[in-house]
Amino acid sequence: MKVNGPSSLGSTAAARVGSRPAAGGFSVPSEPGGVAEVAHAAPTSGLTAVSSLDALLALQEVAGPLERRRRAVRRAGRILDVLDEIKIALLDGDVTPASLDRLVLAVRQEKSSVEDEALAGVLNEIEARAAVEIAKLEVARGAA
Repeated sequence: MKVNGPSSLGSTAAARVGSRPAAGGFSVPSEPGGVAEVAHAAPTSGLTAVSSLDALLALQEVAGPLERRRRAVRRAGRILDVLDEIKIALLDGDVTPASLDRLVLAVRQEKSSVEDEALAGVLNEIEARAAVEIAKLEVARGAA
């Protein structure tokens, strides 16, 4: 087998010693120690195909479409979890500004990465409604 590449290692014929055995048969080395001469490999010059560690790190950071989708689903799940907490708190009559603040924060984080205009509009509406509810709670606390 011959390996050709940026730093060729040479042919395998250099490793053969003596005459070739007949038709693929087995032969015993004729040297007294029973060890044939070893062909030394040329020193390698390093990897030239990978020129920079920065390039490898940049490639690892590029997320594929599946990874971007997983992240989006995870962020959307966070928003839905906070909305569920608020729904339960509304049914109990115990909505806190902290839960509304968490909702606003989650929506703002999601809006920064949304490219769809319709989804951005829905997120804007959620954020605006949460801000209105926070203002209502502050007014109610001031009046009490």
